[in-house]
Amino acid sequence: MDGAKLDGKTVAEHIVDFLERREVKHVFGLCGHTNIAVLAALAESPIDFVTVRHEQIASHAADAYARVTGKASVVLSHLSPGLTNCATGVANAALDCIPMVVIAGDIPTHYYGKHPHQEVNLHADAAQWEIYRPFVKRAWRVDRADLMAEILEKAFHLAESGQPGPVLVNVPMDIFSEVIPSDSFDRIRDNTRALKKPSIDDETAGEIVEALAKAENPVAYVGGGILLAQASEELREFVEHMGLPVAHSLMGKGALRDDHPLVLGMTGFWGTELVNQSCLNADYIFAVGTRFKEADCSSWYPGYTFNIPGSKVIHIDIEPQEIGRNYPTEIGVVADAKAALRVLNRVAREMYPDGFKRPALEQKIADFRTDFKAHNVEMATSAAFPMMPERILADTRKALPEDAIITTDVGWNKNGVGQQFDILTPGSILTPGGFATMGFGPPGAIGAKLAAPDRVVLSLVGDGGFGQNPSMLATAVELDLGIIWLVMNNNAFGTIAGLQKAHYGLTYGTTFPGSAAAPANGPGYADIARAYGAEGHRLSTADELLPALEAAIASGKPTVLDVPMINNPTPTTGHWNILDIYSPDKEVSHVAT
Repeated sequence: MDGAKLDGKTVAEHIVDFLERREVKHVFGLCGHTNIAVLAALAESPIDFVTVRHEQIASHAADAYARVTGKASVVLSHLSPGLTNCATGVANAALDCIPMVVIAGDIPTHYYGKHPHQEVNLHADAAQWEIYRPFVKRAWRVDRADLMAEILEKAFHLAESGQPGPVLVNVPMDIFSEVIPSDSFDRIRDNTRALKKPSIDDETAGEIVEALAKAENPVAYVGGGILLAQASEELREFVEHMGLPVAHSLMGKGALRDDHPLVLGMTGFWGTELVNQSCLNADYIFAVGTRFKEADCSSWYPGYTFNIPGSKVIHIDIEPQEIGRNYPTEIGVVADAKAALRVLNRVAREMYPDGFKRPALEQKIADFRTDFKAHNVEMATSAAFPMMPERILADTRKALPEDAIITTDVGWNKNGVGQQFDILTPGSILTPGGFATMGFGPPGAIGAKLAAPDRVVLSLVGDGGFGQNPSMLATAVELDLGIIWLVMNNNAFGTIAGLQKAHYGLTYGTTFPGSAAAPANGPGYADIARAYGAEGHRLSTADELLPALEAAIASGKPTVLDVPMINNPTPTTGHWNILDIYSPDKEVSHVAT
């Protein structure tokens, strides 16, 4: 073996060289006997291996890392329990269209059919890769060492092109250790790293611009595709020139600054009356990079967020399957959002050089914001303790710089943030949308901080979400990552507790013993933080929060703030089909009053 080694490198070493050439800086994962050959190769590499205590932490951190960098992240997993632990984070990335390459170790090829240690083999042999089939864009099982180079190349291209998403490269451990010549990797060395993205032609752009110019009440409706395409500036130019008010999905929050004079807000179940009513009244909806998902569309019930048919839809998306999936479309365009908006901007200026101004609309938006904040001021300044969620959000916004990165989880920290927390730098909010994964936010903050070490990173998370994987604190402490985790602690799975109370009159299995003010033998999150070597503080009054946040930011240390919170509902003007399932033909809210 030593002699053979002189003639080439192991596949694991070739993989690491390949990642270096792609300028990969971090690999997230956890060791196992199937992947230590790759770890040995990484030990001699400038690439940092971010080791974690649970594979779900790795995949969530890699997800957030890719959102901030705009490039595919890399996860290294062990077989079977490692791969299944990792699966939730990979599926979350898949449903939010986040590019990721998962490299997983597997049993050696010469043990196929023998049911060796840890293999998933109840229905088929050598079939571990099939676990990921429902949610990755493609899953490869590498059966020959000489195919590794082209599979890796295809994996990165597929993860980052079209509608982005994760892919799996499943590698038997003996192939990692096989020594091969460099020929197959040399062959792809000069191949393009990124594929050119599709745009639109001038004729199509002119058709869209003319339709919007002639519309009486057009609305732009944007989703996370704007952020994935890094098209916020192009969007801003277009809507300003055309005078289009902007509604957004949950994943589209932050596509434009929330204080932009044309931004209406988030649509759907947790949308405000202004945005939902504006979309209902629209004669044309200019949709870009959105999938018209259920929560954003009030379960697609007419009369709450959209009236389609009725309103006409112009839909631009990189993925053909999304166009017309949930609503009929008049003009459907398969294109990259950034490339398409560049053409639309040029054509719009050629056709209508003076553009369009809607001062009355801008005033209506401004007045609504003033009224909404005035209506919210009592909650946002309340000295009540446990704290009002509105006060927590208001003080957090005051403490954070405009470009701070916020990771959210599920509950008030996602729905309330989407509705009433201003995002002032595009792409600075990272939230689990399609999968709505509880536990995404805390490890997501690790990936965000590694991707943007000079920016403030704060995880807004409920006690339920923080409790999913607190061992991510070990990684943050070991890497000296100055992240703040603000635990909005209502001592419950609050959203579900409210839903159950409203429809069934009880909170069985949805709340924890005691109360937010005095949990009965519950976890002390500040104590847990200190046990891991982080800073930890449990607040005892509302007035402590703002100075505690400012001190945590100034310290640059990993810090957990345990903030008792009352379980108030997030106000809503939208609808959720679940209400009709639990309480048909009854006027029942999603929460108990």
